[in-house]
Amino acid sequence: MSSSQPPADPRATADPRSTVETVFRIESPRVIAAVARVVRDVGIAEELAQDALVAALEQWPRDGVPDNPGAWLMATARHRAVDLIRRKENYARKLAEIGRDLSTVTEPEEPADPDDIDDDLLRLVFTACHPVLSAEARIALTLRLLGGLTTAEIARAFLVPESTVAQRIVRAKRTLATKNVAFEVPYGPDREARLGSVLDVIYLIFNEGYAATAGDDWLRPSLAEDALRLARQLAGLMPKEPEVHGLASLLEFQASRMAARTGPDGEPVLLQDQSRSRWNRLLIARGITALDRADAVSTGVPGPYALQAAIAACHAHALTYEDTDWRAIATLYGLLAARAPSPVVELNRAVAVSMADGPAPALELVDALATEPALRDYHLLPSVRGDLLARLGRTAEAREEFARAAGLARNERERKLLLARARECDA
Repeated sequence: MSSSQPPADPRATADPRSTVETVFRIESPRVIAAVARVVRDVGIAEELAQDALVAALEQWPRDGVPDNPGAWLMATARHRAVDLIRRKENYARKLAEIGRDLSTVTEPEEPADPDDIDDDLLRLVFTACHPVLSAEARIALTLRLLGGLTTAEIARAFLVPESTVAQRIVRAKRTLATKNVAFEVPYGPDREARLGSVLDVIYLIFNEGYAATAGDDWLRPSLAEDALRLARQLAGLMPKEPEVHGLASLLEFQASRMAARTGPDGEPVLLQDQSRSRWNRLLIARGITALDRADAVSTGVPGPYALQAAIAACHAHALTYEDTDWRAIATLYGLLAARAPSPVVELNRAVAVSMADGPAPALELVDALATEPALRDYHLLPSVRGDLLARLGRTAEAREEFARAAGLARNERERKLLLARARECDA
């Protein structure tokens, strides 16, 4: 998992095997994407990229690391792709399908046109997030193909057995092949529909790193970093899509707070208690820049991610929790609820209203969500209600709500925090 920045020159790494793995981690998405364009199958493309990795592990320690390791991997994988197709008994039919004479295919030492590679990456993103796949399969395949994570790493990140992740990936690749999913970037309405899926997958990956659903740790920074990297890549590949910049902006803002979200022992630190001196100002600046880009290329009402980024920007601009412009945030949540209505958005809007207008009107909004099926097992509903009741001096009811929230929480750190808040109601 990309928990740290790669060295400026991977060849400087002492261990050749480590050098190979580092280079492969960086280059594998581009290699898989380029090879997939040749073989039209992401599963086979991944296998060919792995073949190139094995070749590097054999040759680099013996012959030395090539001057351009990425180009070496690319050329080796593409050689294998061409050899594979040439071996096919139905070579002539394949030629007709792919519409060009493979005898003319060359394996350049370096990509002749970097834009072509970027286009290939874009095709890979949209293929891995195709709607024919389940959300779980899209996440697993995206992390595997674009994040370069191993099956074991994905399994650890989402606290599921490695065999489960392996099956999801195998089935996802099989589904893409059997459904004849084209390795392409859709256009028009199809593109808009598919882009939403791409952005949602990246957002889900980040959220799991930002606030883990279950387990002993509240944060998984490396997972959030992977998602942020994917968002940045996508913004570079699709500079005219406002929601892509909106998502990138949102993740930059959210990531800026990571260091302040936990205490010395890994315990959660709520927003009002965070030391803003620990917020990463560079990431905040990047978030502002990305939000400006979203505004610049937008031609209508801001999308859900741009609106969430604008909310995050309000927090980033406030020097203290008390300085936060809660009325602006409540207004933005109102726009978000109109643009992308959901019970979770309404719950968040209630929190903003409580800060702008007091806990009483917010409690009415929260109580209106009490019978919402989607929030039946959502621990933050009783958590928010408990906070509002406590602020209204209804401590006995607040204690019950915090205890109920703790019973629903699957993350151990969060559960402890909620139990502590329940105990505070007795003080």
